[in-house]
Amino acid sequence: MARNESLVALNGTQISCIGHDCKDIPDFLGDTYGHFARRLDLSFNQLRSLAGLKMFTELEELVVDNNLLGNDLQLPRLPNLHTLTLNKNQLTDIEVLLEHLADVTPSLEYLSLLGNEACPNQLVSPDKDEDDYQRYRYFVLHKLPQLKFLDTRKVTKREVMEAQARGAFMKVVKPKSEALSNEAGSESHPLPYSPLPRGSRDARNHKGVFAKCRYVYYGKHSEGNRFIRNDQL
Repeated sequence: MARNESLVALNGTQISCIGHDCKDIPDFLGDTYGHFARRLDLSFNQLRSLAGLKMFTELEELVVDNNLLGNDLQLPRLPNLHTLTLNKNQLTDIEVLLEHLADVTPSLEYLSLLGNEACPNQLVSPDKDEDDYQRYRYFVLHKLPQLKFLDTRKVTKREVMEAQARGAFMKVVKPKSEALSNEAGSESHPLPYSPLPRGSRDARNHKGVFAKCRYVYYGKHSEGNRFIRNDQL
């Protein structure tokens, strides 16, 4: 026990277990401090799961920055939690995360997701701009309307109103990786169908083809033919 407690910094109801490369929350943390801890800092570990939080029934603040938490993140119900920081993890699906938080953290007022792909900002994604980030804020506030502070900025009344009006439509939808890989491979793997005759499909020996076509273009609605009578076509 003494060896385990050496990993922990205790200050009243504030517990810190930082930078010990923990892959899971140690059982002794919940057994020893879970019944009275109000603030828990587990930053700079290698956490992939927060299942060990079930013993922290009185938790109000949770800091789990710089870990390996992904889209399968599951929190126990924490009715008193008002502050949650998940900076620099591996979160990519913002909608899944927000719906989960809405269910298990009803008192949440402060949320920070900086450094995750789910939070589009130029620190992580150079191709993103302020408009992308603002749309993200509207979507988060649509899902969690009780938030008072998001990332590094206080939530404004204008943002709340905009989130209520349009937040549901602000989600950024990314193409699936499979679709991208198929698109990228389309050049090396041509489609099985081609409208060209068989003899003209070889790009190395391409030649023009003259033949009858069953489709007739009358040009009645062509802008280029607006001064030509139909009987002249």
